[in-house]
Amino acid sequence: MMKTKVWAHRGASACAPENTLEAFELAVSQGADGVELDIQMTKDGSLAVIHDETVDRVCDGSGCVADLTMKELKRFRCSRLHPEFGEARIPELGEVLSLLKPTKLTVNIELKTGIVRYKGIEEAAIKLVKEMGMEERVIYSSFHHPSLLKVKRLDPDSKTGLLYSDGWIHAASYGKKLEVDALHPALYHLRSGKLIKEAKEKKLPLHVWTVNEEGTMRILAEQKIAALITNYPDVARRVVRETSKS
Repeated sequence: MMKTKVWAHRGASACAPENTLEAFELAVSQGADGVELDIQMTKDGSLAVIHDETVDRVCDGSGCVADLTMKELKRFRCSRLHPEFGEARIPELGEVLSLLKPTKLTVNIELKTGIVRYKGIEEAAIKLVKEMGMEERVIYSSFHHPSLLKVKRLDPDSKTGLLYSDGWIHAASYGKKLEVDALHPALYHLRSGKLIKEAKEKKLPLHVWTVNEEGTMRILAEQKIAALITNYPDVARRVVRETSKS
């Protein structure tokens, strides 16, 4: 019987600075089945793991990722929201993959190409994942759906997830047209059972974000949603375990 997987949103981001090695290490120790992370491209073509196009919200500095080199980004501390992690830094994608490779965790790489069209980011991510030998454990998602088409064109064997937040009609049918492997809807799209029904009919797993309330986790686990993307992987792990026993 399928159990709902727990994916740590930007790592265990409720307890450690989001998208840092510290947050991903904590996700592993809290029993997550996978992690979700975001990548932007730096001025020198490196893949930085950071959600925003700027560093201002999470770091002790300011500036656009696209205007800074990886070396310059590494000078910032990412402890603005979690001061107890004073030395947390912006990692490169390769660092995160190296950390997670010895584990069995799935890695959801979100390509942040919706605002800045980082030329070559898809090629760079695919190349790095292949070099790490982690193709079978990675799924690429993006709000910018041309990036998903490009990933499939570059590597037809890659897995892609259709990330969306707006209220679409027949999202599952659209996902099938794009030949994605999963749907990544915002949580509020599951208020009715329609999407769950359509996704099952189209054989598209649902990876739902961001599920932080314990009661909601329980409902979705009972529905056997494929994956919950949460800031609280430890709580979600417990809820899924309890649900599977009931």
